Amino acid sequence: MDLTPYVDNLREELAVAAEAGGDDARALAERLTAPLESATRLTLLNALSAAMGEVTRELAPGSVDVRLRGLDPEFVVTVPPAPEPVRETPEPAAEPAAAMAPPPADAGDGAMARINFRLPAHLKARAEAVAAAEGLSVNAWLVRAVSIALDGGERRAGPPGRGKESGGRGFTGWVR
Repeated sequence: MDLTPYVDNLREELAVAAEAGGDDARALAERLTAPLESATRLTLLNALSAAMGEVTRELAPGSVDVRLRGLDPEFVVTVPPAPEPVRETPEPAAEPAAAMAPPPADAGDGAMARINFRLPAHLKARAEAVAAAEGLSVNAWLVRAVSIALDGGERRAGPPGRGKESGGRGFTGWVR
């Protein structure tokens, strides 16, 4: 965004106002406009930054940042992620218990690796909710999700007797 037209407009308005004060006022206005240009630009940048802060609050989790490129600001818009459509999936047919179990943690060479995984808060909350609904820890659920994604989209169900795929054989309630 080019701020020059706005700075020039302010300079012209100051000159018009100084005309009313005579030659001395006009000369003073001309001497002040050059040093005031940087202050004017900084004030406009502060106003734009504050405005984009308000836009960001309304756009959350998206954002709008103001970056300075040379003398002019640039707006960087981060669009919020589109909500995933809810997909109706047909009830899966009964599968043998071996096919329903998630792959063992020691599949492959048995070595485990640790990674740090940064996830937006809204996705973390959804992952926690789904993992809890399936009776899994978030870590176990993520391991299963990565395995499914890498195995070409074959979805394996959770452990037998948990979730919808149990065919109504599960029980809920309190036991003493």
